[in-house]
Amino acid sequence: MKRLFYTLLFCLPCMLIACGGSDDTPGGDDNPPVVVPPDEEPVDSRLLYNGIRLPEQWPPVRSSSSELEKGMSPFYLSDKPSVINISVGRQLFVDNFLIESTNLKRMFYYPEYYPDNPILTPEQDWEKTGTKGAAFAAPFSDGVWYDEKEGKYKMWYMAGGGSYATSGAGVTCYAESTDGIHWTKPALSIVAGTNIVDYNSERDASVIWLDKQESNASKRYKMFLVTRESGKWRYHYKTSPDGKVWRAAAQSEPIADRSTVYKNPFRNVWVYSMRHNVRVDANKLVRARDYNENADPEAGTKKAEALLSAFWFGPWANEQRHTDYPNIAPAIYNQDATPYESIMLGFFSVWQGPENDVCASDNVIKRNQVMVGYSRDGYSWFREDMNPFHAVNTTTSDAWNQGNLQSVAGAPLIVGDKLYFYLSGRRLRGTQEITTTGLATLRRDGFASMKGTGELQTPLLKFNGSYFFVNANVTGEMKVELLDSNNKVIEGFSKDECKVLKGDNVKAKIEWTGNASLAALKDKQLKVRFYIDNGEIFSFWISPSANGESMGYTAGGGPGLNISGIDKTN
Repeated sequence: MKRLFYTLLFCLPCMLIACGGSDDTPGGDDNPPVVVPPDEEPVDSRLLYNGIRLPEQWPPVRSSSSELEKGMSPFYLSDKPSVINISVGRQLFVDNFLIESTNLKRMFYYPEYYPDNPILTPEQDWEKTGTKGAAFAAPFSDGVWYDEKEGKYKMWYMAGGGSYATSGAGVTCYAESTDGIHWTKPALSIVAGTNIVDYNSERDASVIWLDKQESNASKRYKMFLVTRESGKWRYHYKTSPDGKVWRAAAQSEPIADRSTVYKNPFRNVWVYSMRHNVRVDANKLVRARDYNENADPEAGTKKAEALLSAFWFGPWANEQRHTDYPNIAPAIYNQDATPYESIMLGFFSVWQGPENDVCASDNVIKRNQVMVGYSRDGYSWFREDMNPFHAVNTTTSDAWNQGNLQSVAGAPLIVGDKLYFYLSGRRLRGTQEITTTGLATLRRDGFASMKGTGELQTPLLKFNGSYFFVNANVTGEMKVELLDSNNKVIEGFSKDECKVLKGDNVKAKIEWTGNASLAALKDKQLKVRFYIDNGEIFSFWISPSANGESMGYTAGGGPGLNISGIDKTN
């Protein structure tokens, strides 16, 4: 009975149970849900799916006065589990969590912009902003997803509003695509003859989440819309069966504009990433974030409130500065996040100035560039590389992405061997801003690699699968060796028995002479040692299938993937 209780309560990703938060069930802010590996009783009330144990105080208490401009660093990198569970998802080398020793070097990579950007532009009257020529057709977080049930790319975005605008604010529109590049704006019935799906509010940011683990079809789409009423910004939580017709369900306590929400399915909680403009003194305002979480999106929305007692993080000390305004201290303008394989990807819109009044006087666009971070507990963010993941274009006078880049909920989408990232960018036409949507692509798992000629050894691992896969690009050759807890080579899995891997492959199977799988090692713990000659490895995983499905989360989804949002056999 105890085992059944934990299984039903925590929606184990390893067991692939599709369950979503009930609108009638209170959330557990102070008692985070726990994901335990299958076939094991929970031995620790704060044990995560990968072996990380959460601190006793959860969420952690952080000081907005002493830690406001120090970013954060994950505790689990210095206090690693004795055994790391790799049963969920591809294992990415974005940090040192999976490295016991190595002489390879980490390399970071950045998406390439699609050459024909922008892919969505404001063309309709309801996409205009005011009467002076400004226009807006881009997600302000909002969302881009692939719906495997319908075989269709779907985008929700903010439009200028035109005559449908409230207090000069935008409206929410819907577009769809068959290839993720060319988009159509269907005429819908919400506002006859337009693709508007939500209006009549003074909207700011919005998140539309396609909840692929939700069992209630009427709540498969979830909207967290930030609107202002009587001078106060609040979340408005809405649900929909199709992403077009929405039902209002709850609203929050006061928050700030540009606040967002995302799901951490590893722990089955909704995270409220609330902007907090912290006034340090008369001359200094720091844009930071507050944190709240809840297993139930309706209950979580009702409780969400921007409070310094819930301070989460502010800018990191080594954020890049605006080259034209170097005296301006950078800040965190926004943060979105998405579950991808075995980690949470965080996208940080870092504000580098100037303020709005200076932008108007200097006729420039404020600079936000999108940076990336990684989390294995859903709270602590690792940002070793401070270079822009999505960078502004300062060399082309009419570039669509001159300034104010913003991330999009749902991204990335997995399209074959590539990841699709969507983002918004702005350019000036005279004194008016034109906001459009762009696309950038990256190799699958291609955020970072361990590169060079040398060796890499993992800590002790546990796993459920049988087939060993890597994502690697090897000019020379790669071999893999399996070790026991005493660093002794396991018979039958030495490097000399490993079949040599060469070439570039995002899903290459590793086999040993006489051992095409790890079936003989079931229930054993082991270490992995990689031998690389002139190459790089991006990720590895042990799959239950010879086809190489990882059992990890597939972010915004993609063609041919499972409708559950998990990389398993259809």
